[in-house]
Formats: sequence, C-alpha cells, structure tokens
Amino acid sequence: MNRGDAGRRAASLGRLGIWTLITSGLLIIFVPLLLTVYLSLFDEKLILFPPPGYTLSWYAAILPNFGGAIVVSLELALSSVVGSLLLGVPAGIALSRHRFRGVSVISTLLLAPLTIPGIALGLAIFLFLVLIETSTSWPLTGSLLGLILSHLVITLPWVVRLSVASLINHDRAAEEAATSLGARPLTVIWRVTLPAMRSGIVAAGLFAFIFSFGNLEMALFLVAPGVTTLPVAILEYLEYHIDPLVASVAVAQMVLVGGLMLILDRFVRIGKVVR
Repeated sequence: MNRGDAGRRAASLGRLGIWTLITSGLLIIFVPLLLTVYLSLFDEKLILFPPPGYTLSWYAAILPNFGGAIVVSLELALSSVVGSLLLGVPAGIALSRHRFRGVSVISTLLLAPLTIPGIALGLAIFLFLVLIETSTSWPLTGSLLGLILSHLVITLPWVVRLSVASLINHDRAAEEAATSLGARPLTVIWRVTLPAMRSGIVAAGLFAFIFSFGNLEMALFLVAPGVTTLPVAILEYLEYHIDPLVASVAVAQMVLVGGLMLILDRFVRIGKVVR
C-alpha cells in the first residue's frame, strides 16, 4: 500500500469518525425528545408498550392539574427576566465600556453562582432569606418575591455575560461620534448602544426565562402552598402518579420554548450572540 492509499484511508476513517460522533450526538439529543412526545400520546394511564391506543386528552388535562403552577412559573420567569435585564444590561455596558480597578474580580464573581450546585445554592439562599425574615419580619420564604430574588442569582450572570458578549465586536465609532456632537451619555446609551445590543438583550432575556421557568433545585427550598412552580408541581405529581400527563407537560414546554426561540431568532438573530 502506497502513501496515497494510506492517506485516503486515514481521511475516510476520519470522516467516518466525525459523522459517527455527530450522529451519536443527535441521537442522544433527539431520541429522548421523540420518546417523550410518543409517551404523551398513550391512551392509558399505565405506560405499556405497545399502548392500546393513542389520544390527545392528556394535553387537555394540563391546565386543570397544573394551571396554578404554570401561572406562578410564568410570573416568576417574567419577573426574573425584567429584573435581570434592568440590572444586568447596565452592568454589562459598564464592564465592557469602562476599565476600572476590580473589573476582573467583578467578572469572576458574576460567574460564581453558575459554578455552585443548585441544591447547595438553593439551601444557602433559603437560609439567607430566613435570616432576613427573622430580622425584618418581611415574609420572604415561601413568597413569590423570595423566589424572584433567588432566581436573579441565577439569571443575572447570564444577562451580564451575554450583554458583554454583544458589545465585544461592536465598533465604538458611532458612540464617539454621538458624544462629539454633544449627546449626553444616557442619550448615547439609549440611542446608540442599546440598539446595537438588541440581539444580546433578547438572547439574555430568553436564557433568563428558560433557566427561571425550568429551575427545580432552588425552588424546592422556597415554594409554599399557593406559590408552587411548575417543576416542583411535576415532582409532587410524580410521587403518586406515573402516567403520560407529565410527558404532555414536557412536550408543551418544549413547544413553548422552541416556538419562542424561533420567533425571536426570526426577527432578532439571536444566533449571532450565542454562537
């Protein structure tokens, strides 16, 4: 065998290995999703293979069983998005546009909540809220406000990092020109900087919504009767029921998040930021 044949064989094996890895990755991602959709169509409560029939009735049962938890999760996620954007976008602008002592330390600290296990972080936040509640008599534990404050710990770092990322390749010439023409700093930010960050802001808000809406670990410590999020409600439901209703809820969540991402990407091009 000459070197040319050996080289072609090595290249063929390399391509085969790459396609094997790609195919394996796609299977790992999509097979559980397709199986979840399949389970949501089972006719009987008992999950048997093959099922005796198929139905869409489990989707009609989502709101009667989880309607309250869905409302709480939506309120929590939207509030977390608003709060994290109001705090994170200005912080991202400051970190990317101004160099001051301690900027690297602040950037590192903003990543710290993402490196702590969710259970440990949830317990720490719960104890902190209990301390505040006993000191001030503010009812934070088991309240929507306490959940929002705790979720900001998760969502704020994502918003800051994506805000900074959206400005990395942005040319400051337009901002400098606006400043030289007499525009005030806040006017420059409102008219020039924020429009340039539109994709990053939308991507940050979407990430914050997804993480807040689906968070389970922290919510386990902070929910209460009447203030129960959807992930916790699903976990409580699974303690006594094993049926396709949970699969239908998961499919509805996938459709909601996936549809939202497609719509936003169509108008804002989120992929430019998250690549």
